[in-house]
Amino acid sequence: MGIFFTAVIVFLILLVLSGLKVIDQYERGIVLTLGSYSYTLDPGLKVVFPIFQRLIKVDIRITTSDIPQQEVITKDNVPVGINAVVYFQVNKPEDAVLKIQDYTYAVTQYAQTALRDVIGGVELDSLLVDRQKIAEEIKKIVDSETTEWGVDVTAIKIQDIELPADMKRAMAKQAEAERERRATIIRSQGELSASANLKKAMEQMATSGAISLRTLQTIEATTANPSNTVVFALPIQVLEGLKKLANQ
Repeated sequence: MGIFFTAVIVFLILLVLSGLKVIDQYERGIVLTLGSYSYTLDPGLKVVFPIFQRLIKVDIRITTSDIPQQEVITKDNVPVGINAVVYFQVNKPEDAVLKIQDYTYAVTQYAQTALRDVIGGVELDSLLVDRQKIAEEIKKIVDSETTEWGVDVTAIKIQDIELPADMKRAMAKQAEAERERRATIIRSQGELSASANLKKAMEQMATSGAISLRTLQTIEATTANPSNTVVFALPIQVLEGLKKLANQ
């Protein structure tokens, strides 16, 4: 008889111990009593009634889920490969458990569908330029649906946009042409500035007679070798400059 009572006491102690649950700071506990939702437990050491009650722990930290690369046709019929990341957090643990079977999988699949729908409605240029804006639009669509599941989508980031090989070559040629156009503009601006400076210098030299001195220096430099014969066609400005020098 004593053995029976000892066994019963040990059983009761084990039963009580099995009802002790530790909920971490980043978790919440959903308690189901005979299959029905009873309440939500906060972090700490908690007690549930074994056999009659079941505890389901829910992680409320921000979760990261990859959206696999999707082959999407843009509005202007360009096939692109896009992959993204969705960040979400459970803000109503009871809804995340009772209203959706697997909220992580559901959020990922819904984000994948929304990504395909949004990207299919924009042109390639908009996709490349307004990546962040498009990601925000996808986030709003996903967040509006997942709110009913007790999940808050905090952000969606488009990681890579893979273009067809021929499109990459065309864009590279376009970029090269743009660089050449800018270089041509810069060179032409430099030549225009240089020509303006030369014109100003020539006007000053013609006024002061310095152009004649420069001409004489050039003649002297080119006739250093007596065997060389150099013929100069002197402009009238040079002759006038020499005349001014002779009159000084």
